[in-house]
Amino acid sequence: MTAFTREAVEKLSASLQEPEWMRQFRLRAFTVYENTPMPTQNDEEWRRTNLRRLKLDEIGPSVNGDAATTAEIPSFLNQQLTTDETGGNLLQVDGVTRLYEFSDEMQAQGVIFCDMHTAVAQYPDLVQKHFMTDGVQVSEGKFAALHGAFWRGGTFLYVPKNTKAAAPFHSVLWSENGKTFTHTLVVIEDGAEAVFMDEYASASGSGMSFHNGVIELLVRDNASLIYAGLQDFGANMWQFNHERGRVGRDGKLDWVTSMMGTRLTKAFQTMELDRPGAWGRMSGIFFTNGRQHLDLDTQQNHNASETVSDLLYKGALKDQSRTVWQGMIKALPGSQKINGFQANRNLMLDKTARADSIPGLEIEADDVICTHASAIGKLDREEIFYLMSRGIPYKTAVEMSVQGFFDPLMRRIPFEGIRERIFSRIVEKINA
Repeated sequence: MTAFTREAVEKLSASLQEPEWMRQFRLRAFTVYENTPMPTQNDEEWRRTNLRRLKLDEIGPSVNGDAATTAEIPSFLNQQLTTDETGGNLLQVDGVTRLYEFSDEMQAQGVIFCDMHTAVAQYPDLVQKHFMTDGVQVSEGKFAALHGAFWRGGTFLYVPKNTKAAAPFHSVLWSENGKTFTHTLVVIEDGAEAVFMDEYASASGSGMSFHNGVIELLVRDNASLIYAGLQDFGANMWQFNHERGRVGRDGKLDWVTSMMGTRLTKAFQTMELDRPGAWGRMSGIFFTNGRQHLDLDTQQNHNASETVSDLLYKGALKDQSRTVWQGMIKALPGSQKINGFQANRNLMLDKTARADSIPGLEIEADDVICTHASAIGKLDREEIFYLMSRGIPYKTAVEMSVQGFFDPLMRRIPFEGIRERIFSRIVEKINA
C-alpha cells in the first residue's frame, strides 16, 4: 500500500498528466502537511473528537482501479432531484468520471461544468486563479494540507457574468475503493445565477474507508447560488471536510447540508460575507445512529457592514451515536448594521445518544443584531400517545413526530425531490 509521501505526490500528478503549476501546488501542500502535527483533543476545535483509531499511513492516497468502470452504483443516485430539466450530470467513481452529460444550451452560454481534472487541463488559468486561494487554504490544518497534496476527482462549475443558468447541475461521487479526496469548486461571477446539487455516497464495508474533501463556493457581486450537499457514506467511512462559501456585494448563497452517513465526520463549514449587502443562509440536517460520531464546526463571518447570515441546523440521534455542533458568528470591527442568527436543535430518540451544542458570538462592532440558540430534547411521549390513541401505529407515530421536528428546516429546501430523498433516508434510519 502506498503511503502519503512526496514520491506518492509526484506519482499521482504524473499519472494525471497535470501541468507544472498543479504539481508544484501539490508539493507545497505536502510540505505543509509534513510540518503540521496531527490534531489532538488538546486542540480546542478537536476537543470532542478522538482520532486515536485513525492510522493515516495505513490508508494512503487514492489510485485508479477497475472499480471506476465495474462498480455497481445504486440507481437512486442517478435520479433527477428537480422537476426542471438538468443542465448537467456528472457521476464519478473514486474520482474517475463514469457518466457525463452537459446541455448544449449551457455550453452556448459559456458555462463550464466538468470534473476537476478536465478543468485543470482545459481551463488552467481559471482554475489556478481560484483553486484553494480565496476559499479553503492548505494552511487551515493537517487534513486541508493533505487534501491539497492528494486531491483527486471532484467537480468544477463556472458561470460567467450575468448568466442565468436556469437548469440545475447534479454531481455524484461514489466511493468504491474506500479512499476519496474530492474537490468541489464553484465560481458564480457577477450577476450570475446557478443551482447545484452535490451528492456523496458509498456502500458499507468491513474495513476503514476515508474521505478528505474540500468544497469552495465563490459567489461574486449580485450573484446567486443554491447549493445542496447530500452526504450518505457507508457506516465505515471516516470523513474530514473543509468547506467555505464567499459572498460578494448583494450576493446570495443558500447552502443546504444533509449528513446521514459515516462512522466519523469532522467538517469545518464557513460562510464569509465579504461586502455590503451579502446574504448567506446555512441549513443543516443530520441523523445519526449506531456509534456514529458527527462533529460540525460552523462559522458565519461578517466581514463587511449590512450583511445577513442565517443558520439553522437540526439533528436526530439514536442508539449510542454522538453529535457535536460548535457555531460562531463573528463581526469584524467596522462591520456595522449586520444581522446574524444561528440555531441548533437536537432530538434524542434514545437515552444512550449524546448531543453537544455550543453556539458562540464574537462581536467587535456596536451596531448589530446577533442572536443564537440551541436546544436538546427528547421525543414527546405524550405526542406519541396521542397519535397512537387515534389508531396510528407506534412506528408511524414516531416517523410523524420526527418529520414534524424537521419540517421547519425542510421548508428552507426549495426542491421537493431533495426533501423526499432526505426524509426517505431518515425513515430508513428510524426503523434500522
